[in-house]
Amino acid sequence: MTMDARSQSQPNFDARILAAIEGLAPAEQRMARFFIDQKQAVLLNSAAQIAELAGASDATVVRTARALGFESLSALRAALLSELTGAPSPGNRLERTLAETDGDAAGILHHVIGTHENALDVLKHPEIAASFARAIDILAGANKRHVFGIGPSGAMADYASLQFNRIGLPTYPLSTSGIALADRLLWLGKGDAVLMMAYAPLYREVEVVLNQAGQHEVPVILISDDLGPLISDKVAEILPIPRGRADHLAMHAGTMVLIEAMIVGLAAHRRDAAFDSLDHLSTLRGSIDKAWSKRGTKRKK
Repeated sequence: MTMDARSQSQPNFDARILAAIEGLAPAEQRMARFFIDQKQAVLLNSAAQIAELAGASDATVVRTARALGFESLSALRAALLSELTGAPSPGNRLERTLAETDGDAAGILHHVIGTHENALDVLKHPEIAASFARAIDILAGANKRHVFGIGPSGAMADYASLQFNRIGLPTYPLSTSGIALADRLLWLGKGDAVLMMAYAPLYREVEVVLNQAGQHEVPVILISDDLGPLISDKVAEILPIPRGRADHLAMHAGTMVLIEAMIVGLAAHRRDAAFDSLDHLSTLRGSIDKAWSKRGTKRKK
């Protein structure tokens, strides 16, 4: 019986794998547990890349997927993506996160620190560095930048926009949802770039931004841990930054580190313009509060 035929009788992706794992060879058991523990990696990487991350061979990756009842690795990915896009409620996410901790304050702190350390480890991968460099080139070369994010990501979109503007890069936040987003999309035009923070399921606002970007030939840089496979043909670059474990409380420290790296990277890309803009900011502050007139970038000659 294939995995698809059994899907209605098994509650979720993890349970399906665990139900079959005892019948696998040791190498396949290790790979099956990788499928459970590293869902973002499974979704966003090729069989060869998954094998490298898991310390296995390409053949083991594909063989394990088939041994679990899937027709192929692509079929396994499709089942995983289907489950992830049917996202659990925020309450369920929090409940699962709390279940992973010892319940006391110190245990919670260590758990969250560990989650963020895992995200930072992902940021150190060479392929992320290469994607980051391409993203900086796209953002630096654009006439204007637009940063999309709604919900918790909206606050990060506003923050990124403010900081990009401070270093002399005209940037507009696309941080509103519903019909209010239409007004901000009027700013989008040819020669611009979009930095998008978005996650499954595929919201209508995301679809509209992507469609508008496509009409104006505007490149989109996607920051996401799960949406990439759905829209890879509509974006120029994907930065797959995890937000903690799948189906657990979303945590955004990895994304914030990436944004702040972009601020520094863009400033280095157009160093003189960044200093000039910051000096202008200090002058403007000084016209409001005299104490600010003594401050500035104070560039060393």
